[in-house]
Amino acid sequence: MTGVQAGTGATARRMQLGSQLRRLREARGVSREDAGYSIRGSESKISRMELGRVGFKQRDVADLLTLYGVDDEAERAALLDLVGETNTPAWWHGYSDVVPPWFQTYLGLEESARTISSYEAQFIHGLLQTEDYARAVILLGNSAAPPEEIERRVAVRLRRQHLLLGADGPEILAIVDEAALRRLCGGPEVMRHQLRRLIELSALPRLTLQVMPLGTDGLAAQSGAFSVLGFPGPDLHDLVYLEQFTTALYLDKPAEVAEYTTAMERLREESLPPDRTLTLLESALQEL
Repeated sequence: MTGVQAGTGATARRMQLGSQLRRLREARGVSREDAGYSIRGSESKISRMELGRVGFKQRDVADLLTLYGVDDEAERAALLDLVGETNTPAWWHGYSDVVPPWFQTYLGLEESARTISSYEAQFIHGLLQTEDYARAVILLGNSAAPPEEIERRVAVRLRRQHLLLGADGPEILAIVDEAALRRLCGGPEVMRHQLRRLIELSALPRLTLQVMPLGTDGLAAQSGAFSVLGFPGPDLHDLVYLEQFTTALYLDKPAEVAEYTTAMERLREESLPPDRTLTLLESALQEL
């Protein structure tokens, strides 16, 4: 049996448990349709379970293990013990009124990731935003929302940033287009504080910050924002996150992920290295 690493988040554990259930099903030659029937569900439910996109019920997992011929008591107990851990409520559940389900999925993935590589074309990455800059960005897309809702959205964004300083936080590559640095989101004073924040954060050992300079031809001119998330352990595969206006796409097919991983590497090569990025940030700050 493949063990589940300690310290990973509930989302990663769901993905790991789902991956193990998929391997057991395939090894037994059971179709998703038959597996769904055995737990009074559907083929699509089995698919969602195996992708870690839904919670698990103890009885469902026990019935599937029986169907897949898992009769070793130690193996069954280890897998069944994980069910409770996969359903542990996350901190953002308290913000469900302002965090849509499609973004709750991302928050779980973000907290579970070993690596986060992102390219942002219009704004600074959410993990690197100051409170005032975050508020200005959120207001752009939610101008009619009441003040209390805006503040709760800001609180979620700031809470995410605990990843930056946590002992087990991910390695982060953040590539930002220079246009985002020149866009006075929130006004000059907000941008001054934001640029100072980026300069401070660039010293973090797990953060690599690079700027795609203006006038660069190539991939940056045709690429929208995207992130590639990598996860610990052999049971979890990298995936691509593409945020849209009212939803998001999660790509996990190896061929698609490989294309975006290659694109990210090209963006990294075309961007200024960290030392020259720091020089540009300092210059942009002086110009404000």
